[in-house]
Amino acid sequence: MSVIHVQKPGLFTTVQDLGREGFGPMGVSPSGAADSVSLRIGNRLVGNAEGAAALEMTLLGGGFLFPQGAIIALTGSDFGATLDGSTVESWNPIEISPGQTLSMGPTRSGARCYLCVRGGIEVKLFLGSASTHILSGLGGLDGRPLRKGDVLNIGPKRGAFRTGALSTHTLGRLAPRKILRVTPGPQSGWFPEASQRQFYASTYRVSEESNRMGLRLEGDPIPTPSGGGEMTTEGVSLGAIQIPEAGQPIVLFVEQQTTGGYPKIANVISADLASVGQLRPRDEVRFEKVSWDIARSLLREMEELISG
Repeated sequence: MSVIHVQKPGLFTTVQDLGREGFGPMGVSPSGAADSVSLRIGNRLVGNAEGAAALEMTLLGGGFLFPQGAIIALTGSDFGATLDGSTVESWNPIEISPGQTLSMGPTRSGARCYLCVRGGIEVKLFLGSASTHILSGLGGLDGRPLRKGDVLNIGPKRGAFRTGALSTHTLGRLAPRKILRVTPGPQSGWFPEASQRQFYASTYRVSEESNRMGLRLEGDPIPTPSGGGEMTTEGVSLGAIQIPEAGQPIVLFVEQQTTGGYPKIANVISADLASVGQLRPRDEVRFEKVSWDIARSLLREMEELISG
């Protein structure tokens, strides 16, 4: 079996696939890739199923030795990758010879880079998924980020891999957005018109306290609804934007709590969730309200782009 030796783990590198759906009633959030679009395309480039497990690196990449060689693709943000000191391109299948080392540094663009390898990363599944769930310490490699000295197994190779990089036009359409499109949240009607206007007109800064559970935003606080009484805790969806008592929005993300008791003013549309996964601390972001029909149309366009 081919393996990967972790020489440098990077800042926060975990095994991720497309997550585990359907376990919210058990209190287990889906987890999975923060930028699922980059993961899916990377897997397609190397001939894997879209949901094969890969490595998700955050802000600072790692160093990886391939004793038996491999076919890989790097997608997502640019982490300045080199192969034995020579620069390699992202969004492009790369053939690694036995004994070569892939090294990455700090991000040059967004928050996360994906290392997809032909055959996928092979780990024990938890609830049907290889994704690392940090909050519970389950899934992935022993439920934790990678460490120096870890050895990762590569699964069996299936099917042919793609030759050639993605076009400039396609990469332009995949570029992360800083104006996130949203639909009204279940409690949007609780907020006065003035509060809603303020929310959509404001620019927010991503807090240093943000993580895979949620992105805490900093900006002019949104007044909390008055006269509504206390809210009953209810299930929450991926991308929901909560307004807690302090008025600073929180975008719930892939390792979110499965229930919440704060009113939700909006929800990031599915087509823009990958952009949320590429937001870094101190990045600025705004919100744009769209209709349900537009949200569905944008999702169809994204799916066509990935499949094409």
